[in-house]
Amino acid sequence: MEKAKSYHISKYVVQEAYERVRANKGAEGIDGETIKEFEENKENNLYKIWNRMSSGSYFPPPVKAVEIEKDGGKKRKLGIPTVSDRIAQMVVKIYLEPFVEPHFHEDSYGYRPKKSGQQAIGVTRARCWKYDWVVDIDIKGFFDNLDHDLVMRALGKHTQEPWILLYVKRWLQAPIQEKDGTIQQRTKGTPQGGVISPLLANLFLHYTFDEWMKRNHPQNPFARYADDIVVHCKTENEAKKLKEAIKGRLLECKLELHPEKTKIVYCKDSNRKGSGQNEKFDFLGYTFRPRSSRNRYGKLFTNFSPAISDKAKQKIRKEVKSWKKVIKPNSTLTEFAARINPKITGWINYYGKYFASALWDTMREIEEAIMNWAKKKYEKLKRSWRKARTWLSKVKQRQPNLCTHWQWMRKHDWNGRAV
Repeated sequence: MEKAKSYHISKYVVQEAYERVRANKGAEGIDGETIKEFEENKENNLYKIWNRMSSGSYFPPPVKAVEIEKDGGKKRKLGIPTVSDRIAQMVVKIYLEPFVEPHFHEDSYGYRPKKSGQQAIGVTRARCWKYDWVVDIDIKGFFDNLDHDLVMRALGKHTQEPWILLYVKRWLQAPIQEKDGTIQQRTKGTPQGGVISPLLANLFLHYTFDEWMKRNHPQNPFARYADDIVVHCKTENEAKKLKEAIKGRLLECKLELHPEKTKIVYCKDSNRKGSGQNEKFDFLGYTFRPRSSRNRYGKLFTNFSPAISDKAKQKIRKEVKSWKKVIKPNSTLTEFAARINPKITGWINYYGKYFASALWDTMREIEEAIMNWAKKKYEKLKRSWRKARTWLSKVKQRQPNLCTHWQWMRKHDWNGRAV
């Protein structure tokens, strides 16, 4: 007879947590175990997680420090949990999310069911037409500086389930193992890369920012995707005062506005005759700035609108250049297309929604990558770009739907308008 457990945690939820982690894939943690290796002894591994969580004896191992490159050559440190720990975190997320989700603000878009970055872009675009000014907020080292006591206080407003409180606290305090093997203890922050971290970040900012704005500045709509936030104002003076108020609020919650990256932006267009020190801002991979557009009658006007940012283009360019290393010339064109099409589909779906003409440079770079591959594969094309272009043109005629971006290019003229 199995001994009674301290906490009632369903085995079915542990199984569901495993399925979600498996679908999300992800890298291995400090133990080096991959999802495939975990599956080799899946039933026993899942039982161990359930047994330890149910008895209160589950202690998370250190997270693995991994650095990724940020814009400008800087590094961002992620903390990657082990596969088992990701499953344990997912168990808590499955239990906790239904309790907190209904309370979140409608303009919180990050890491939430039925919410997306593209929705945030759309609502921000519409508001930039109504409000002349934007406060573009950057919180300095947000994930690294979350105060543990304040996180737990926010969590306590939504659950008093002892095992959830116990394990969230343990995850907050879990150390990080550096590349050289040294262990760093943590007294604040929640590592980016964890399953539970986005939910805790949203919960923290719900009380730190969303609810505070709702109470104190209901006339200023905002869009927030995790810690990326833009707030709209009618006047420059209002924007300046609001920026200082937000700065003070964050300090109360042991956070800090980034002094260089936080800025006030004027949404310049044909109907706004003034000017501002800043007349563009980046938000979720898009740059909002004045752009030349045509109205329904074909007349040119200046429209403050979003398009794919230069930073996003650079990331895509880097990805496209990497294809020559991972897709070998002995591959077939069909195999090449199967490898790149999911990526291209994602780029078009996200960045092609607004001001699609900005994607044309990216499409040309993809075309060049295909021709480069062909020049290595076929001897007759090696020394001639003209022949490579002719070859590509014939392939498009024979197999017009082979590559996703060919379909997109046929549907848009050079201005990115639908044909």
